Amino acid sequence: MTTPARRHQMRVLAEQAAKAAPPGDEVVGSAYELMLAQLYDHRRTLKAIQSVERKIEAKRAFLPLYEDWLTGALAGGQGGQDVVLTSLMVWHFDCGSWARGMELAAYALAHGLTLPDQYNRDLTTLLIDEASTAALAGKLVGDEAMRVLAEVDQLTDGRDAPDQARAKLHKAIGYALMGKSPTHEPDLATLDLSRAHLAMQQLQRAHELFAQVGVKKDMERLERRLKADAPTT
Repeated sequence: MTTPARRHQMRVLAEQAAKAAPPGDEVVGSAYELMLAQLYDHRRTLKAIQSVERKIEAKRAFLPLYEDWLTGALAGGQGGQDVVLTSLMVWHFDCGSWARGMELAAYALAHGLTLPDQYNRDLTTLLIDEASTAALAGKLVGDEAMRVLAEVDQLTDGRDAPDQARAKLHKAIGYALMGKSPTHEPDLATLDLSRAHLAMQQLQRAHELFAQVGVKKDMERLERRLKADAPTT
């Protein structure tokens, strides 16, 4: 087991390496090379696993080995390209570790970091996809879903992304406001009116961006809910 002294040393080395890398340049140094070698070795292990569930179990076991590096990198980071940081951000999303993943994502977006080539997407699109897909699949739920989706919306606001991806994010936010999930169909008659209005706005925006996003029936249900409480004249 790694000793407290060794963990402290890794945090210091990571912070120093991050501070030494100017924005846009790749992080370098022996400690970074060690982390890269470990990451590549773990990737080979994951590639040999066919089950997605077992891949996630393996990632969950690997993640603690990088935490001291990540803490130091965030503390000292000046925007240098860090493949370890961006790769592990995705692993945290895969494992449902949203708080840590979003901390890494906020840093990566703020400094314009790029993702490794294997992800075939830019950072903004990946972040939108990962959060909205998890929420719509019922893997990100309740208050945590609202917090994460709201942060993703705020972090990516004004950044370029495919309309389909952005539509899915608005759909996920709308469903979170409604309390809708793959295993739960909410009774909209009991839905708070302000949440119903907000959910309708989100679903309308989703439909505007991509008509095939699949929210028309829910918009109709929300419209009936809103009309039921509309003031009569």
